[in-house]
Amino acid sequence: MSDTPFFPAWRARFFRRPATTLAANYAGLRRCTLDQLEARFLPFLPGVTGVAPASATERERPYSVRRTWWCFLWQMFELNVSCRDVVRQLQAMFALEGRPGVDEGTSAYCQARARLPDDLLTAALQASARAATARVAPSPALQGRAVKMLDGTTLVLPDTPLNQAEYPQSKSQKPGCGFPLLNLLAVWDARGATIGDVELGNQQHSELRLLHQLAPRLAPQDIVVYDRALGHYVGCALLRARDVDLISRVHTRRIDWRRGQRLGPHERLVLWRKSRRQPPYLTPAEWAALPEEITVRVLRVRVAQKGFRTRELVLVTTLLDAVAYPAAEIIEAYRRRWRLEMCLDDLKTTLGLEALRCHSPALVRRELLMLLTAHNLVRAVMAEAAAAHAVPLDRLSFTGSLVTLRRFCAAHAQTARPQLRRLLWAEMLRLIAADQLPLRPGRWAPRAVKRRPKSYPRLNRPRHEYRQARHGSVYRRLA
Repeated sequence: MSDTPFFPAWRARFFRRPATTLAANYAGLRRCTLDQLEARFLPFLPGVTGVAPASATERERPYSVRRTWWCFLWQMFELNVSCRDVVRQLQAMFALEGRPGVDEGTSAYCQARARLPDDLLTAALQASARAATARVAPSPALQGRAVKMLDGTTLVLPDTPLNQAEYPQSKSQKPGCGFPLLNLLAVWDARGATIGDVELGNQQHSELRLLHQLAPRLAPQDIVVYDRALGHYVGCALLRARDVDLISRVHTRRIDWRRGQRLGPHERLVLWRKSRRQPPYLTPAEWAALPEEITVRVLRVRVAQKGFRTRELVLVTTLLDAVAYPAAEIIEAYRRRWRLEMCLDDLKTTLGLEALRCHSPALVRRELLMLLTAHNLVRAVMAEAAAAHAVPLDRLSFTGSLVTLRRFCAAHAQTARPQLRRLLWAEMLRLIAADQLPLRPGRWAPRAVKRRPKSYPRLNRPRHEYRQARHGSVYRRLA
């Protein structure tokens, strides 16, 4: 019947060879990693070499750079699960393919993570941030210039000798009773709420020192929005020397509203002069290169909220043109900074950034960059969902988007049909766009916890020197 002259064009449809389709699907499976993440996230990483799928004829080791990178990303998406979980998933995938088994120990995977090039991780972080920003409609405010929000935070690291040497614990704690502390300064993009760059330091490095180290990597014509720690002469002069503008709150300087050029109600151009005291993070040559005086623009803002006392904020900016940069746009840019403050909660609480898990500074940096890349990819998917369904991006839930993305990636890996995969992706975007946060303007919550900690004594000596004896329900420390 296969040789019948009737309907010759239908032979390929009626007598398709199942083995051919099975072989193609099998070859596609061999080129993928856990949950086939590269099938969906590779378009978000253009120009990043080393993460593209291997060819069907290319032999790939179990822990090649490409597969290790995607397994590392899967680990971050799964809320930084243990390396054992990654190895078990990889063993299951190899068993499904009928390939030789992977060693059940985690040493090979950990060594492969340590060999990942730092340039690859940095390029992936920057590419994912650009991909999310490109999916958000540009804003005409502030002449359409790029607005970067800078903010710092402190992270806790595992208590190992290497981490303690690079990021020592607080001086108020006894040796062996604390954790290494890492200071992080992140550069957020105001449009996509993504992180494009970071600077790391220990407790002896203040945020201003970290900013001074990061400033050469800021692009000219960027607008930096920072808290009051930068609202002084040195901060304004340093950024203007690099053709970068600043929006911040005034630090401690009192503004004489009778002096300077009046631009409008509660808005003036004033002259700030160089002080005699040199900051410790500047060299004598850098301090001498700063001008003796600069002109800045100050704005007084009254914040009236129902049920709260009226507050008055004084903003300073190096955007001197009141026509090109209206006061309302400057105030709105600074107000949006408080919205991005909540993005740190998404990183530290939802993705587990608050307490990293690697035991050496080099691995800590790789873990941090990969976790931030995972955050940016979630933000990129949220931006695509918001654009596809015309919903406000700020209303979408990061936690809900992450849960939906994880579950649909697992479902995506169970089918090889392109049409079904496209339907799954479209349905995932619809669900993400539908999961919106309620409007809660002026919401306020106390900085206090409801759950009580366990009534255990404090560890005030190294653990190997500490013994306890129990008497009823009371613990007594023994010398």
